[in-house]
Amino acid sequence: MAELPILDVRGVGKIYELNGQKIEALRGADLVVKKGEFVCLIGASGCGKSTLLRIVAGFEKPTSGQALMWDKPVTGPAPDRGMVFQDYGLFPWLTVRQNIGFGPSSRGLPKAEVRDTVERFVTMVGLTRFADAYPHQLSGGMKQRVAIARVLANDAEMVLMDEPFGALDAMTRERLQDELLDIWQRTKLTVLFVTHSIEEAIFLADRVVVMEPGPGRIASEHRIDLPRPRDVASPEFNEVRREMSARLHSHHARKAA
Repeated sequence: MAELPILDVRGVGKIYELNGQKIEALRGADLVVKKGEFVCLIGASGCGKSTLLRIVAGFEKPTSGQALMWDKPVTGPAPDRGMVFQDYGLFPWLTVRQNIGFGPSSRGLPKAEVRDTVERFVTMVGLTRFADAYPHQLSGGMKQRVAIARVLANDAEMVLMDEPFGALDAMTRERLQDELLDIWQRTKLTVLFVTHSIEEAIFLADRVVVMEPGPGRIASEHRIDLPRPRDVASPEFNEVRREMSARLHSHHARKAA
């Protein structure tokens, strides 16, 4: 018997109404993600990456099709799916420790359990020295670490990340990519990660899903068989990058034609 996937997206479409006009943002998206996989969604702006992620998160309902988590329909947000945004989404009036503990506290866990959970994830993301700081006192990279820790502390099985490192400088982005992979390997989480960057997708993912716009849809999927840790300067990495870039450009060229 085949293993039940953690996520099964079946024929998902999304149509928005704007000023009386219908805009088809996503059409017929099919995607299966196994537990523990790291999957990147990549494509041009307007290809439906973020729309698909928000449907999986339960923030939006599809116009057609459905998203299933452990074979049960996604009907709204839930702690088993945690979302990490580019703008961090932290509560500015709470400290690092309080932001991370917000989910467990809201779920009514005993104070001792909340405290132990918070300490574990503060340590995991390397922010012990800043545990009592407020978001405005943190760098962008630190804020994103807090956002990741907050999702993990809420007992998420799947982390949904919408270009989380897009606003960071190159050095911070590379460091956080390494840290995210370390957390992923230690926790056995499932990650669905949206990015514009081919290099980032190849560096992080087990599998890259290419999407194309007009309307947004899944165009192709590619398994990344490079051994970890990956070296972006290696000939093997650059060969995969060239192939992926050619495929992306061919999708866009066909669309333009």
